[in-house]
Amino acid sequence: MDGGTTTEVLADMLARRAAVEPSDGTAPQHELVVITHAVPIASKLSNVPGVALQILGGRVRGLTQVAVGQATVNAAARIRPDIAFIGTNGIHATFGVSTPDPEEAAVKAAFVQSARRIVVLADSSKLDTETLVQFASLKDLDTLITDSEPGPELAAALEDAGVDVVVA
Repeated sequence: MDGGTTTEVLADMLARRAAVEPSDGTAPQHELVVITHAVPIASKLSNVPGVALQILGGRVRGLTQVAVGQATVNAAARIRPDIAFIGTNGIHATFGVSTPDPEEAAVKAAFVQSARRIVVLADSSKLDTETLVQFASLKDLDTLITDSEPGPELAAALEDAGVDVVVA
């Protein structure tokens, strides 16, 4: 799980869901393994029953509170998660998925390369936006979860790339 405000909302949802015991009184069937480089997400999930938290290390970037640098990129490249939930600052029909910081982009790109399935979480303010560093093309994505329908150009590009769009 990548860092960012939208992925933090997902972490909050996971914490609430994992904390609720099944209604039939049985224990959860599987422990959820969450791997992150984000200090706020690690903090939210560190004591949640049923969540096995793993933290990727590196230099923590003050602004976003995520680990960055070659150590983080190397650690991300050595894992093979089933799903990567990625935050972004921009998703654009031609430029793809981007963020303004090159070190964060390198970590995000490593997550995109290592995971079996890529889910981008982006509120509507990120749609049709380009920022400095592209870290994935639309064809790299499996799903986009957002709070508003994308505009026509982005919607067509996502459809052409085979990206499932979920408006939640």
